[in-house]
Amino acid sequence: MDRPGENLYESNMSGIESYNLFGEYADLPDVVHCETIEVRSSLHNWELKAHRHGRLHQFLILDTGQATGWFDDDEVRIEPDTVANVPTGCVHAYRFTPGSTGWVVTVASEVLDEWLAEGEGLHPLLARPAQVAGNDRIRAVTQAIFTEHEGREFGRAHALRAQVALLAGLVARSVAEEAPAGTTPDSALQRRFEALVEAHFTDHLAVAEYASRLAVTPTHLSRVLRRATGQPASAVIEDRLIREARRNLAYSNLTISEIAYALGFHDPAYFSRVFSRATGLSPRAFRQRIEAAAS
Repeated sequence: MDRPGENLYESNMSGIESYNLFGEYADLPDVVHCETIEVRSSLHNWELKAHRHGRLHQFLILDTGQATGWFDDDEVRIEPDTVANVPTGCVHAYRFTPGSTGWVVTVASEVLDEWLAEGEGLHPLLARPAQVAGNDRIRAVTQAIFTEHEGREFGRAHALRAQVALLAGLVARSVAEEAPAGTTPDSALQRRFEALVEAHFTDHLAVAEYASRLAVTPTHLSRVLRRATGQPASAVIEDRLIREARRNLAYSNLTISEIAYALGFHDPAYFSRVFSRATGLSPRAFRQRIEAAAS
């Protein structure tokens, strides 16, 4: 099935389009932004082309109708009463059946981070795109957020912060309940490491450099990461690079060499070897597979 947009690859010659809010470039002016699915998608023939939000986290709750969603390079079918968790930086697109209804709650990622307490395990669950079954509590909290957002009563900002934090907790709980067994809780060190990786993954820092900045030994850092994710710290760093490479191969018209240089590789051939080792496909073969699936 074609992805939303007349031609995904010709629509963006310089890289993946990054929006603050569904194509709006201004900063998020409120505690939270609330919008129904039908208000925005009906203006675009019920399709929203591939894009990502550099500083925003979204929760989409489909009430009626159906949709096909694309999250990074995964295609999923979204049924009524499904909640889509869309973390910062995730490339996503939607094609809704005409007349679909639902809600989209958008919050600045920096603000959301402030609300989620260290050590509770919510961050790693919300940091990846996921689709989970909704429930009465999620629906009730979402409707309460929309009602509070539309009003201007005293304490509005405080109430919205509390309600959105509750929504995030409920969605994370559903993600945890539907996740494979063996998921481990978050840790302060893991969170700090992942934040550093997000800021510096194109710098190709060694594990020892990350450990030094975190004031721990490389062995301890990898032990914590292996316990939390099943991977050593080096694999987490490479995974972030490969995830960004897959996004660019799937959603931009940049050449493979341009992608390699943008990701901090000095040699495109070395980038191709790293990508092939991690995915089992060369960058060219990966892009051809994506193009064939979209034709």
